[in-house]
Parts: sequence; structure tokens; C-alpha cells
Amino acid sequence: MTQFRIFIGVLALSLLSACTSDDPISISQHRGQWVFVNYWAEWCKPCIKEIPELNQLHAEHDNVVVLGVNFDGELGNALKEQEQKLGVEFPTLAYDPSTELGIERPKALPTTVVINPAGEVIDILIGPQTEQSLLERTN
Repeated sequence: MTQFRIFIGVLALSLLSACTSDDPISISQHRGQWVFVNYWAEWCKPCIKEIPELNQLHAEHDNVVVLGVNFDGELGNALKEQEQKLGVEFPTLAYDPSTELGIERPKALPTTVVINPAGEVIDILIGPQTEQSLLERTN
């Protein structure tokens, strides 16, 4: 009976930890902020070069959020491994928001979609950006 209780306890903890993993992130929860949705891939050299700029932008500006989209659709551990390898410090969406945003799925990388605080797409930038080039879009 004791082994059964231990088994049930371990099972319950396992299920609870699976259910309390990172909450899904959505664009709509950031209404009122400038949102930069950045499409990136592990194999994209300009994306890799751009990531430190996006990290800095996300970390240092209260009215700005950077959300990533893994172009290859990686999820779970594969996504986490790529984020760690590339040093991605901003959240990555678990879905491609192109349909939600009313835009075509990007064909070139990196691509950054600029969304104003009202939730409107105001620009689509192709090619690597800097913190400064993105901040200029908020003026």
C-alpha cells in the first residue's frame, strides 16, 4: 500500500508539473505595448546576428515586447535547445501568427512584424534589425 501511495504521489507531481509549464504566450496579451514579432531560424546567419539586438530591445524597454517565431515550427525541447544555442532571451510563440495578423507567412528571414499599441500591423521589416532601427518605428 505504501508503494502505491508513493507511485500515486509521484504520478500526481509529474502531471502537475506538466500542466504548470510555461503558459502559452499570445500577441493579444501585449495590447498597449509595441510588439515586434521576429521570425528566425537556427540556420539563418542574419537571424543569429540580430538576436542580441532583439534581446536588448526586449529587456530594456518597458513599452516594447519582442516575440519570436521559429520559422521551422520547432516546439518543446527542440525549440528550447535552439533558443539556448542561439542565446534567444525573448519569448517564442508556439504558433505562427501570420494568419491572425492578416499577413503572408514570411518568405525571407529574418522578418520582423511591427505592431503598434492598438494591435495594428504597421510595418513588415525584412533583413536584420538593430535595437535603434526598431525603436525608430515606435516614434
